Amino acid sequence: MVIILNASASSAARDPSDTRSKVSTLFGAAGAYPRIIVAEGKDVHAIACQAVAANERTIIAGGGDGTVSTIGAELAGTGITMGILPLGTLNHFARDLRIPLDLEGAVQTVVDNHVAAVDVGEVNDRIFVNNSSLGIYPHVVALREAEQHWLKRGKFRANVSAIIHVLRRFQFLDLRITVDGKRLLRRTPFIFIGNNEYEMTGFRVGRRTRLNAGTLSVFLTDRTGWPGLLELTVEALFRKLKHGRNFEIYSAEEICIEARRRRLLVATDGEVRWMKPPLHYRVRPNALRVVVPQDRAG
Repeated sequence: MVIILNASASSAARDPSDTRSKVSTLFGAAGAYPRIIVAEGKDVHAIACQAVAANERTIIAGGGDGTVSTIGAELAGTGITMGILPLGTLNHFARDLRIPLDLEGAVQTVVDNHVAAVDVGEVNDRIFVNNSSLGIYPHVVALREAEQHWLKRGKFRANVSAIIHVLRRFQFLDLRITVDGKRLLRRTPFIFIGNNEYEMTGFRVGRRTRLNAGTLSVFLTDRTGWPGLLELTVEALFRKLKHGRNFEIYSAEEICIEARRRRLLVATDGEVRWMKPPLHYRVRPNALRVVVPQDRAG
């Protein structure tokens, strides 16, 4: 097996060499001696491609959701198993698979080698393991990252600035959405597509109880205009959002999103990029093999 350790992950960023040493020691104590590659964030994809080409049996993602998504996208459909060392801030994918968040527990899970096949989502050939979204969120992420890079602002300050800027200038999306053959015409500030069914609390993504149901979940607000969006924001802050009243919710295997715009800014697992509509979403059932705790294997 090979471990791709993202030096930019929050738990490794302070001292990647120390994290590497801890990982090596823990695996050694369990009688396993994987090859460990420490990579900068931008190099994770290239190293994952090399590991796939070398036909490694197990490739371990050491990092947060971005690292897991990057490596998982390369492994989907290959039959190669992915292990996870959750070293990020949120670790949504690991949490939903009940993988221990402490390093010792995660290492032991990898060594025990119980495997489950889980679904991935796909939009215009780009794979995601958690979720994708359009509207306000990807625009905030793109502007926040630009301010952090060019203006050297801290994440919190850049986030606040980006939210204020986007809310002042954002134009609602006029979309034609086809959900498993059902057509919807909607004007909305955001749409969220999850790999399997999510719970939604406020504007925060909740947990998934399954990652192998073979479906995508779709959330979009039925509020239009700035008064409706402001009311929705207030309700979100005070946790008064209710699915039936605040959101339209669908479950589907395929989704098509059409727009009059020549391109749309799309977030997939926190990474943003411009895409040309129509956007074709689909679920790929059981496409990714992942090492999980014994009670989640199957």
